[in-house]
Amino acid sequence: MIIDHPILGPRDASEFVYLGDSSLINRPDPSVEEAAQLFYEYQYLRANIAGPMKELWYHEQGDRSWLV
Repeated sequence: MIIDHPILGPRDASEFVYLGDSSLINRPDPSVEEAAQLFYEYQYLRANIAGPMKELWYHEQGDRSWLV
């Protein structure tokens, strides 16, 4: 698979590490009172919606950038 890097152009997917759905970067605030419940919901009760989604890719074998 070829990934179109916005700076470096077309790159082979073997240069990247796939880290999953980009919604994972929206973590709950650990300092709020209901943090335990919010983290439980964040970890175990996520929606699994079919269709296109944004993903996190890390360019490990290149410029170490993050692509969403």
